[in-house]
Amino acid sequence: MIFRVSQLALSDEIDGVNLQLLASKRTTRTEIIQAKRGNIYSTDGDILAENVASYKLIAYLDPKRTTNENKPQHVIDKELTAKSLAPILGIEEATVLKYLSKENVYQTEFGTKGKGLTELVKNQIEALNLPGLDFIETYKRYYPKGQFASYVLGYAKSSAESEEIVGEMGIEKQFDSMLKGTDGYIKYQKDLKGYKIAGTPSVKEDATQGKDIYLTIDSNIQFFVEQALNNAVANYTFDWYTFTIADAKTGAILATANAPSFDPNIRNISNYLDILVSSPYEPGSTMKTFTYMAAMENNVYDGTETYTSGTYTAKDGTVIGDWNRSGWGQLTFDKGYAMSSNVACMNIINRHMNSLMLRQYFRQLGFSKKTGIELPNESTGVVNFKYETEVLNAGFGQGITTTPIQNIQAMTALTNGGMLLQPYIVEKIVDPETGEIVLENERTEKRRVASTETANKMLQLMDAAINSTDYPTVPATNFKMEGGQLIGKTGTAQIANPNGGGYLNGKSDVITSFSGVYPKDNPQVIIYASVKRPQNGSQKPLTTTLHDVVRNISKYYGNNDTNTSSIEITNYKLPNFVNKKVDSAKTILEAEKMQYQIIGNGTKIIKQTPSKDTNITNKDVIYLITNDENLSIPNTIGLSSKVAKELLEKMGVKVKLEGVGYVTAQSIPADTKITEGLEMTLTLQPKFSA
Repeated sequence: MIFRVSQLALSDEIDGVNLQLLASKRTTRTEIIQAKRGNIYSTDGDILAENVASYKLIAYLDPKRTTNENKPQHVIDKELTAKSLAPILGIEEATVLKYLSKENVYQTEFGTKGKGLTELVKNQIEALNLPGLDFIETYKRYYPKGQFASYVLGYAKSSAESEEIVGEMGIEKQFDSMLKGTDGYIKYQKDLKGYKIAGTPSVKEDATQGKDIYLTIDSNIQFFVEQALNNAVANYTFDWYTFTIADAKTGAILATANAPSFDPNIRNISNYLDILVSSPYEPGSTMKTFTYMAAMENNVYDGTETYTSGTYTAKDGTVIGDWNRSGWGQLTFDKGYAMSSNVACMNIINRHMNSLMLRQYFRQLGFSKKTGIELPNESTGVVNFKYETEVLNAGFGQGITTTPIQNIQAMTALTNGGMLLQPYIVEKIVDPETGEIVLENERTEKRRVASTETANKMLQLMDAAINSTDYPTVPATNFKMEGGQLIGKTGTAQIANPNGGGYLNGKSDVITSFSGVYPKDNPQVIIYASVKRPQNGSQKPLTTTLHDVVRNISKYYGNNDTNTSSIEITNYKLPNFVNKKVDSAKTILEAEKMQYQIIGNGTKIIKQTPSKDTNITNKDVIYLITNDENLSIPNTIGLSSKVAKELLEKMGVKVKLEGVGYVTAQSIPADTKITEGLEMTLTLQPKFSA
């Protein structure tokens, strides 16, 4: 006995067991402090993803838990409990009874149907007043807008092994480590009953909360796209539809959606790949824009040069034709672009270019490479051609594959004088505890890929392709809108045969696309949309949806295309008016025939919206806020939420938006004096009258 006591006292290990560590485990308790997963917001502050309280139902079965028969603490009547719970949980009564009939267990759970319960369901169960039922509070990921921007957000869910929420798709997956934060803990000495022993030290490590992510997605523009795609699903037949809008001056993605879509709350997903970045396909004639740019940048393009349209015979005898194989006789290359002539591209390549020139230029524009946008599973597509027919086909977008985001990136060169921009979808990442911005994205120039002359020439050709009255048979005539401010290039690509060489030849076996900008006089957005297998190859799903979205964007940005043809639109780069005298600013703006509104009765300007260096037109209104100490709430009725929110926030008013679109009501009347901390709600209407 003396030997054994000495051995226990002096030895670190006995029979291979560390006694000190064993004792520590038996007397030390560690409680996890769960980190809160960060929220995901739109650029205008709408919550798109958040954590909400979630509950797991348990039932106590051990009669020893009850110490007072008048207040039972375990399940007494199992049949009644099963009958009452079954309809609430959506489980068969027999299955619930099976859970409740387990023997020799202290408590039981109810499988997946008993987890992730909402506060409403919890209240329903509590209202039953049945003994022995209890809840364990956890958290689950919730998406308050349902399928809104679902392919961007992706989803996160609790893992099967633990209650930890893990991102499995979209932004939730791409930024999982930043969103989830780091759990903390408390360690302390416990007694036999598990309670902390008084007077003993404890160690605490606070949880580090997950970061909040603000996307570049504009809730209003996203709503326009989602609404239009929902209408397309209801009225047309197709395999899928993808529609994306980017800021023409920065490369920020303002809206993107796919149909069919899914609700991340229930994960009714039919396709886990986001077409925007992960599903390359043959783009068709929208690629002619970049073939023409390649010729211009290699100094071999002459728009007045002519060719014979209809068909083209390659050296190996392969005959490749226009969509109208009879052709239109002799055409210039400029007119060939407007007519979407394949033969025009083939003649340009054969006469003046080669495979290396075309391939290198496509790659300069970013095709066959990842753009680097902050979304998972981005594909590179394939731009690889060598033989004559491969090169000729590549010139009009067949035999190569690209992604929508690559096309959008390439289009930024046209709206930025030849400078290629980096597309991005994350605006900033913020530490919610400190307010520190840990990452912030902005306009990023990648490289110059074209001259300003090339960019402007292509915009002119895109205008002619949609709006010219000189070409009555132009295939893109259906895309023309009142005012002529929508410009672009259409495309219809055959679908490659998945079971062998060649292409499918059914009338519906095509992908129709549109790649363009709006408005042409001062491009604000880039638009790229594609529909796979529209019924009979019709462009109707594309034109209808596109027109709906553009009309709403037009009004949202304060444009009005109704009288565009009779009003000369002028561009204006807004100077810095801050610290200038009001009279001086008025003189400058009136000389430029710009619309403006002075806020307050001060003599000096202290803030302005839009900000300096913003490109606007004479249709936009400039708001100049003066150094008046008694500023009043302006009348925002009729303004777009974008303009109204920016104006009010610059005046020191906190703004909450309800709905999307234009302001139809404001919670504080106009002319009310602005005081510190004033909060105001703007009611918005999503649909606009003509």
